[in-house]
Amino acid sequence: MPELAPALLAAYVALGLAVGFVAGLLGVGGGLIIVPVLIMLLHAQDLAAGMEPQLALGTSLASILFTSLSSVRAHHRHGAVEWPLLRRITPGILLGTLVGAMLAARMSALALKLFFVAFLFYAAIQMWLDFKPAPHRELPGRAGTMLAGGAIGAVSSWVGIGGGTLSVPFMLWHNVPLHRAIATSAAIGFPIAVAGAVGYLLGGWNASGLPDGSLGYIYLPALAGIVLGSVLTAPLGARTAHRLPVRPLKRVFALLLGVLALRMVWTF
Repeated sequence: MPELAPALLAAYVALGLAVGFVAGLLGVGGGLIIVPVLIMLLHAQDLAAGMEPQLALGTSLASILFTSLSSVRAHHRHGAVEWPLLRRITPGILLGTLVGAMLAARMSALALKLFFVAFLFYAAIQMWLDFKPAPHRELPGRAGTMLAGGAIGAVSSWVGIGGGTLSVPFMLWHNVPLHRAIATSAAIGFPIAVAGAVGYLLGGWNASGLPDGSLGYIYLPALAGIVLGSVLTAPLGARTAHRLPVRPLKRVFALLLGVLALRMVWTF
């Protein structure tokens, strides 16, 4: 990897510290923070002009490999992960994420930015309003769960997330308790990250103009800093999720997503 200025490495590590805590706390992979911030950092350094979204998305998904493992271990110690649901949803997750990532690698940077900003606003509104399901609703069967997994995986690959912004509401809508939904979402982030990282790696393998230290659309210097920070704070976020009321925290996170979306609109 190329040498990094200490300030830049510190920025990547600080980003990882924030992402790890949020990932463990809310069951999201952290991509909703990583992608807009990383796009801004890449733009400020004049790296990968015109390909910042793809590079940020691929790096975000690769980082979730580590964040997910770190946070799910903490949730598993609380016995909160719904492993049978994870087994049913994973095949759809893998297929949807891989296909979505390969398509995203060929989309224009503007189209990806617009999709991501729209998704940020959607996620912020959803978290703020805190929709509640009908009390009788149950999880669908194997086919329905796999289909939901495919949709979650495809959208996750286009916005660089571990799927929590979709999988947590999906489980809550089917009356999975909140803390179990957060824990299971952290586990779902791992197959999303595997398939997504592979898709962006292959999709950017022959791309020209990528900065030194890139592996396809994965920027290794940023990945190293983010992972270093996130694995330290993801278990802390997971422990906090089991101790604090989550609704006020979701509203704080919703405000953060709104600010990030407005910041990205300003940079168009």
